[in-house]
Amino acid sequence: MATARIKAIDFARGVAVALMIVSHGVKGLLPFEDIPAWGLVPVHLVTKFASTLFFIVFGISLAASYVPYTESADWPRKKRKLLIRGMLILFWYKVLTIVEMFQQYKPGEIIDTLLYRSFPVYSEILGFYAIALLWLPFVIPLWRRIPAWLRWCSPMLCALTAWFLHRSFQFFGCESLHAILVEHENHYTWGQLARLPMVLFGMLIGGYFAEAWSRRVVVAFILLAASILLFIVFYLTVGSGQVVAELFALARNEGKHPPEFAFVVFSAAGALGVVSASLYFGNQLAAWFKPITLIGSNALQAFIFHLSVLFVGYRFLLGYWHQISYQQALLLTLVLLCLTALWIAVLRWIHGK
Repeated sequence: MATARIKAIDFARGVAVALMIVSHGVKGLLPFEDIPAWGLVPVHLVTKFASTLFFIVFGISLAASYVPYTESADWPRKKRKLLIRGMLILFWYKVLTIVEMFQQYKPGEIIDTLLYRSFPVYSEILGFYAIALLWLPFVIPLWRRIPAWLRWCSPMLCALTAWFLHRSFQFFGCESLHAILVEHENHYTWGQLARLPMVLFGMLIGGYFAEAWSRRVVVAFILLAASILLFIVFYLTVGSGQVVAELFALARNEGKHPPEFAFVVFSAAGALGVVSASLYFGNQLAAWFKPITLIGSNALQAFIFHLSVLFVGYRFLLGYWHQISYQQALLLTLVLLCLTALWIAVLRWIHGK
């Protein structure tokens, strides 16, 4: 059961990262204006599931691998492992910030970004991940000890808190702090409190990946029903006459930062569908789509590799930036996706040796 659970989580994480690679690969080579309608919807639109899925799977992995040990003698070691992982990701986040910016930005702008006066775009989700790993290990034991009803309410309470702070608190005039915690209109970043509800939701359902088959099936169908319901809510909220226009707007990242209702509902609907499938099929999907599972087994290396190839290889050395067609960009992105999986397979082979 443990093996199936881990592979299912790796697959779900792999889907999230693979969708990000598709988005980064195309958008890193072309402006939105050069992407044809069919490239925006459905191709680029589907990648909008990625961020929410990544945050939910982050919570699932915490619930599966760390939350059960908070009261055991092994917790100090596990907490230290999370903190070290956070520092490692923070280091690579800064390195990849330079990789992303070195060709197009001045040294002063890069330094400002490294010092959190501004934020990168393509590597920014690693910034969220790193900061979260530096404080969540201290909160997880408290979260586990609170009453169950309060744990189940925690995503909504956190979302309301983030919404209130975003609208009502100026964070002492510090835009960067505002962006890091609850996001800001002038910065492309993932707010710790703004996106924490999805992590908490993942922590709530993560334990079910280790449950007996019958309970996993029930939860999988509940998540599938929730996914369908959210798609219906999205349709009803937007209105039948505006659905197509709204889908194209979402594909262009409108409503992504700070999170707006339509984007959150659409992204969460797709993410829950993937989590439902991962929970139901377990290691079967992981085996059928092994390259995706490989990518999900080492998300950090997937980011290091695909961003390095994209910005150093495709853009700097080969000069493809704004110089190729959408079809060529999509083909190069699919090649990059395969190379990323191959890179992680090679790393696993080296580690095994």
